[in-house]
Amino acid sequence: MTDFLLELRSEEIPARMQAGARADLEKLFRKEMKDAGVSVGGITVYSTPRRLALIAKDLPVQTEAVREETKGPATSAPEQALEGFLRKTGLSKDQLEVRDIKGKDTYFAVVEKPGRAVKDVLAEAIPAIIRAFPWPKSQRWGAASLSPESLRWVRPLSGIVSILGDDLVECAVEGITSGRVTKGHRFHASGEITLSGADTYVETLRAAYVLVDHAERQDLIRSKAAEAASAAGLTLVEDEGLVIENAGLTEWPVPLLGRFDEDFLEVPPETIQLTARVNQKYFVCEKDGKLADAFVCTANIAAVDGGEGIVAGNRKVLAARLSDARFFWEQDRKTPLSKQAEKLGRITFHEKLGTVADKVERVAKLAEWLAAEGIVPDCDPALARKAAELCKADLVTEMVGEFPELQGLMGGYYARAEGLGDEIADAIRDHYKPVGAGDDVPTAPVSVAVALADKLDTLRSFFAIDEKPTGSKDPFALRRAALGVIRLITDNKLRFGVAEGDLLDFFADRLKVQQKEAGVRHDLIDAVFALGGEDDLVRLLARVHALQAFVQTDDGANLLAGYKRANNILKKEGFVANEVARTGDEDPMENVDDPDMTEVYAQRGRLSYTPEPAEQALMDALAAAAPKAVACVEAEDFAGAMAALASLRAPIDAFFNDVTVNDSDPAKRTERLGLLDRFRAAVHKVADFSRIEG
Repeated sequence: MTDFLLELRSEEIPARMQAGARADLEKLFRKEMKDAGVSVGGITVYSTPRRLALIAKDLPVQTEAVREETKGPATSAPEQALEGFLRKTGLSKDQLEVRDIKGKDTYFAVVEKPGRAVKDVLAEAIPAIIRAFPWPKSQRWGAASLSPESLRWVRPLSGIVSILGDDLVECAVEGITSGRVTKGHRFHASGEITLSGADTYVETLRAAYVLVDHAERQDLIRSKAAEAASAAGLTLVEDEGLVIENAGLTEWPVPLLGRFDEDFLEVPPETIQLTARVNQKYFVCEKDGKLADAFVCTANIAAVDGGEGIVAGNRKVLAARLSDARFFWEQDRKTPLSKQAEKLGRITFHEKLGTVADKVERVAKLAEWLAAEGIVPDCDPALARKAAELCKADLVTEMVGEFPELQGLMGGYYARAEGLGDEIADAIRDHYKPVGAGDDVPTAPVSVAVALADKLDTLRSFFAIDEKPTGSKDPFALRRAALGVIRLITDNKLRFGVAEGDLLDFFADRLKVQQKEAGVRHDLIDAVFALGGEDDLVRLLARVHALQAFVQTDDGANLLAGYKRANNILKKEGFVANEVARTGDEDPMENVDDPDMTEVYAQRGRLSYTPEPAEQALMDALAAAAPKAVACVEAEDFAGAMAALASLRAPIDAFFNDVTVNDSDPAKRTERLGLLDRFRAAVHKVADFSRIEG
């Protein structure tokens, strides 16, 4: 057994592509080895901006010999069948074996493949891996790029190192031949470095100022950036995405602390952080919970001056960026949000739904209605309308034009600076929330009304023009909007009919997704939705939670089993409950007090036989439990409704144990099927148990 090293060196690989490239390299290597019958031990893949490297442990020196047998047609088969088999195997007729299979002579092709040197297998696999590499974006280069068949790589490929044990694996791709030579750090270690093999690869490059292990670089950036901030009496604002990106931009990372002009802190802190992060890849720092006038940049060199020159250069670049942000901040505040909102009529929201101004007007009306109807408690309708009318105004500001990620947030800052009040400013700031599963849900009344109205309008509008999500396609983020509505409603306990028709079904699907993460079974949501007419998500979830607690008890599990048995019997028999009275009345019970009808109802309540004890017990239990369950559901006491159903568990068990449903007496059979139908109907007052799994 021996180890193998593969290094593919190129010009800078974008940081965002490196994680995927590592996974793809391992996947392609494993496939090539599996296809060649080579067993592989552990595989480690590294990446830096200038190289991808793979180390495979415990490769055999030689593959095992393989004997392949392929069954062919019978010797009595038509000649065409034999010819086809020979073409498939590449053999001649005299190379075939004939064997007796169940009394019939049958051709067999037997091919013995001797073992191969793994070194030769690798020499074929490496070019195949390089040519098949699935970069998200790639390029051709040089004179060969004139041909569409030329090699594509993320950036020009410049070197291949491939060593098995101590031996060089010779191969070539597009004139790039493999060797033992690589390069170290671009500035610290100019010149070529000769590698001896996999076991010394990491340390040899470390000596050349290259940390090939991306995880090691990430740990170093994470710790040294925090140390640099702490040494200045500051706290680093953690940003894992920035850690990963800086590790993908450097081979020898050196975090350095710098300062910027304190006057820039008058700009909203999110603007400074976004400018530093997006444009410059800098971390920011805090002091006493507030943004500080400091940043941490990650150099790719250990400078002889301790990084002073690097920090000074980065400070100048950041100052220019922050000057732009401050200019936007000052210019935008010169125009009231109401004036900015007038420009929304120039922006098309959707060709079938009008402009953004049209959407804003719909949202304003809906937010005002949610407040006026008391659906959002303690919400001033006038404030809700005002906040909704201004919630999209920042879309036309200079700051949001430069940083679209700040929409809503900047509107809140501008509203506060304009003196519009905290309720309106907060509502504008938060009206996109919640954006994701981990995002905060607004709770202030005006904020809730505007955020809910915005999302409901989006959903209702796009469903009205039949622009619904299909499969994996959701161009208008309607699934995310529905999840946002669900969280706004459930977290704030808002009571109203959220939707109807297709949109209600869509909410049901999204609710299953959301509640699955909370540990709620999707089939229980189906069981409640199946009853129909339930569009109050708060009430629905209360019923679902009570149902889940019930079915997890012994009473619930046994009642479910009894229900399914009763339901299967009724289905098999095709039983349809009799009408109360076949008088032709729209409401057959409306004349129950008519003296002429007394005998009709009296006859219906009598049995033509004496019921068995278990049968009578189920009748009595149903007479008590059914109205109690209905009353509890109407009072939204769903735990009480489940308790009422639980009282049916013992009677239904005893009924099935002691009573013959399909009695030879037609009268008994009909009455007992009717009793099971009444049992099923009583259960359905709480949930459709036929939708429950188990």
